[in-house]
Amino acid sequence: MTSVEENTDHTADSGPSGYAAARLRLLQEESRSGPSRRSALAGLTDAWLTALFTTAVQETGVRGAALVAVGGYGRSELSPRSDLDLVLLHDGKAEPRALSALADRLWYPVWDLGLALDHSVRTPGEARKTAAEDLKVHLGLLDARPVAGDAGLLAGLRTSVLADWRNQAAKRLPQLHALCRDRAERAGELRFLLEPDLKEARGGLRDVTALRAVAASWLADAPREGLADARRRLLDARDALHLVTGRATDRLSLQEQDQVAAQLGLLDADALLREVYEAARVVAYAGDVTWREVGRVLRARAAKPRLRGLLGTRGAPAVERAPLAEGVVESDGEAVLALAARPDRDPVLPLRFGAAAAQAGLPVSLHALRRLALQAKPLPVPWPAEAREQLLTLLGAGEPTIAVWEAMEAEGLITRLLPDWERVRCRPQRNPVHTWTVDRHLIETAVRASALTRRVGRPDLLLMAALLHDIGKGWPGDHSVAGETIARDVAVRVGFDARDIDVLGTLVRHHLLLIDTATRRDLDDPATVRAVAEAVGSVGTLEVLHALTEADALATGPAAWSAWRGSLVADLVARVAAVLRGTAPAAREPEIPTTEQERLAVEALRTGEPVLALHARHEEDAVGVELVVAVPDQPGVLPAVAGVLALHRLTVRAADLRSMELPDLLGEVLVLRWRVAAEYGALPEAARLRTDLIRALDGSLDVPAKLADREAAYPRRRGVVPPPPRVVVVADVSALATVLEVRAPDAVGLLHRVGRALEAGGVRVRSAHVSTLGANAVDTVYVVDGDGKPLSPREAAALAGSVQAALS
Repeated sequence: MTSVEENTDHTADSGPSGYAAARLRLLQEESRSGPSRRSALAGLTDAWLTALFTTAVQETGVRGAALVAVGGYGRSELSPRSDLDLVLLHDGKAEPRALSALADRLWYPVWDLGLALDHSVRTPGEARKTAAEDLKVHLGLLDARPVAGDAGLLAGLRTSVLADWRNQAAKRLPQLHALCRDRAERAGELRFLLEPDLKEARGGLRDVTALRAVAASWLADAPREGLADARRRLLDARDALHLVTGRATDRLSLQEQDQVAAQLGLLDADALLREVYEAARVVAYAGDVTWREVGRVLRARAAKPRLRGLLGTRGAPAVERAPLAEGVVESDGEAVLALAARPDRDPVLPLRFGAAAAQAGLPVSLHALRRLALQAKPLPVPWPAEAREQLLTLLGAGEPTIAVWEAMEAEGLITRLLPDWERVRCRPQRNPVHTWTVDRHLIETAVRASALTRRVGRPDLLLMAALLHDIGKGWPGDHSVAGETIARDVAVRVGFDARDIDVLGTLVRHHLLLIDTATRRDLDDPATVRAVAEAVGSVGTLEVLHALTEADALATGPAAWSAWRGSLVADLVARVAAVLRGTAPAAREPEIPTTEQERLAVEALRTGEPVLALHARHEEDAVGVELVVAVPDQPGVLPAVAGVLALHRLTVRAADLRSMELPDLLGEVLVLRWRVAAEYGALPEAARLRTDLIRALDGSLDVPAKLADREAAYPRRRGVVPPPPRVVVVADVSALATVLEVRAPDAVGLLHRVGRALEAGGVRVRSAHVSTLGANAVDTVYVVDGDGKPLSPREAAALAGSVQAALS
């Protein structure tokens, strides 16, 4: 015990209070962190438990027993709130009552301190039998370490457990791999989660433990480069999380990330996530390589007995090597370098290797990648045509591109070829709509774009733009503006000509133009279409931009694209193409109403009341149902309809408001088209919606009061405080109306409050366009004054301020 005290500079007596005080002092030492603190905490705990064990043995008279640490404690990796995983081993000779008393004297002091304890009492034979039946127990015993008592008991057990593990590797390792896959399916991929589980998610601490177990089998071993450092970083993050929260948690919640970052001396939460993602990437890649090697070895072992029977004493045949490309062959299910390959004389070989592997749908050999990383000659700048073609072949291979690209990136080949990639590697995206980090999103976009190459005349520009469209997210400012500059530099490096460089710059600069305009602007306003045409410049560029927009949205996440969004973008593209070809109508033509809209409008004018229709959407990617409402033109329509929808727990995903003139009936009707989804439960009946809408318009239903009651009954849950709403006047996008853009957290009754503020401002809503992405809403409204004209700059600014005040 003296050595422990000297090592930790802390003294713990055998009582709980002494250990607790020493433990607290250790955790509060700012100079002690990381592996040093974990080791010191384990040593301090060892000393305390040894004293408890010694006293307990003296009191109970039990002999032939040992206290054993397993799992993380067995590895001397105690985080501040880690469980203590302990086994009380005994030789089976003690009386059951005495043995029970000994266990009580060990477990109760641990519980009294509020420490989590995973414990068992077993003989070595029982422990071995349990390990044979329970994979998790077997894994824990691989890291068993003596704490106190008869060390010989554990020595014999360890020898048996390790021998069993190695002898049963053909059975145990597939079970372990299945366990890892199931866990990854439940917990997700650590390096892409905004609130990752540092232990359970793929690439987390559980996977590191699994790799240690594979190595202990002597069947295969994980790539060692960077793995120890990745493990340390994940453990450091978990330590900081425990200290910040005071809880035994492994989930890095959003609200704790800034504090955890500060605890680790990092700049902010983004720096923390990037550090964690980098570590997870290393672990996940090591796992991919290791499990592939395990599979190869097990297949070879299974085949050997059959081959011996067929070949007698002649031995196994040589492994076939099928050519894939110059210097690249397939061998044993992997892409490898040909025997005659010379990376030092062939600078295009890394790209040719990756392209050939992806085209063949093969994993890449770790040995081949490391040889390329070590020996490959740098490409000249600009690249030769073959290098550019091989890059585009790699990007256009579809789904297999992802695994090949990530393997090349893990070995440093991608950043050597494209230095600007370094800034987006493992970079988090805080928008919950995004599924991936920036780097993975770019590759996912290229994969999506590869399926759209038949739609465009320049598939090479589409694939390159997909790879580069968000490359500016590694720089300050507007990522589209920064990205244009970087994309032009990369295009020069890769060897595109001046005209193609200009097109790539335009595609990256305006990669959000079509989706933003289609969902937030009035497409019937000639200024909208002209502005897009001027930005794009040519029909060929528009064609590629259309495909890039779809690929980008599909690679973002399920909330970013739908049949409805696709139809809006396609409509905008058709209008812009007509302008670019010089065939667009000079004057704005009124929208032709559908038969149903005309029927509803006629009914609304005839009855003087709102009428509506609900339509279920059957497309796989459509959200909820379509609701069409026709109302005789009158004040308060927008807030009334939005408020009624909110009261019926209908979430507005998209909306469009337009006026329709019916000269034959001498009247004007407002037609509102909504995409709505029920928060939970079934959709309300159309008749109930209509009744409440009539009451809201005649004032007998107090919508604001009802919404306030609902908010009071269901307060917002604790979480990250979103940024405040922002309302801006969007200049120079319409000559017919003033355009306000509202960006705010999506909330109950948001559009109702916007509508009320506009009504209070004395303006008429000419059209409205609602778009909801994840937890954020972007609502665009076109408003005019009482005479149907745009507002003056001063009036527009005042109105924007009033709407923002109403939302705040």
